[in-house]
Amino acid sequence: MSKPVNPDLPHLDLDLLPAPDLARLTCTANDHPPRILILYGSLRPQSFSRKLALEAERILRHLGAETRVFDPHQLPLLDSVPATHPEVQRLREWSNWSEGQVWVSPERHGTITGVFKNQIDWLPLEDGSVRPTQGRTLAVMQVCGGSQSFNVVNALRVLGRWMRMVTIPNQSSVAKAWQEFDEHGRMKPSAFYDRVVDVMEELAKFTLMVRGRSDYLVSRYSERKGDAAQRALSQAAGAVEKA
Repeated sequence: MSKPVNPDLPHLDLDLLPAPDLARLTCTANDHPPRILILYGSLRPQSFSRKLALEAERILRHLGAETRVFDPHQLPLLDSVPATHPEVQRLREWSNWSEGQVWVSPERHGTITGVFKNQIDWLPLEDGSVRPTQGRTLAVMQVCGGSQSFNVVNALRVLGRWMRMVTIPNQSSVAKAWQEFDEHGRMKPSAFYDRVVDVMEELAKFTLMVRGRSDYLVSRYSERKGDAAQRALSQAAGAVEKA
């Protein structure tokens, strides 16, 4: 039986590109709080990225989220140990557990720190049949030692896209971070603090909107086409073996 053809799109397999299914995009019941993983990018005792990560966690918990903050101190350098290392496994398990993530990095030489990049590098695009980051929401933030910069949040957006995440529109860049936190590590009231609240509120909303339907949202025509071709090859091989 011949497949349907659109004369304006002769190279398209119409069976593999149906119109968006509104029923699969409607709100469904969620029986647990949004699960948010928070990563930060410094090992310093007075790490401002860690302080900002913990401030974000407090806001997210107020908004009803369940949170986990990964401590990168014991995470080995990429490829220096097998992926079976306990901290590597913890990072991957927490990423799989999450429905959204917050990435916070200082700016070092105009970009993200090695500490932060090492965490992302340990998260593969695929791990068997599981993709540790695909379809999860993402909020990006940075702390600056001097005047405000957007180098890090821009770099984090590139990483988020590469990791196939749904990066929210809002972001936060905290200038002169050393003067934005008090002696207890809490962020002082300011326009910077208000922006962090904005970002966490937006992340919570986007996570509720995306979760439960992320697999459908990130399903790709090219991948469905490749899977169909693989199934056809497998079926043909099976037919030959039976014959």
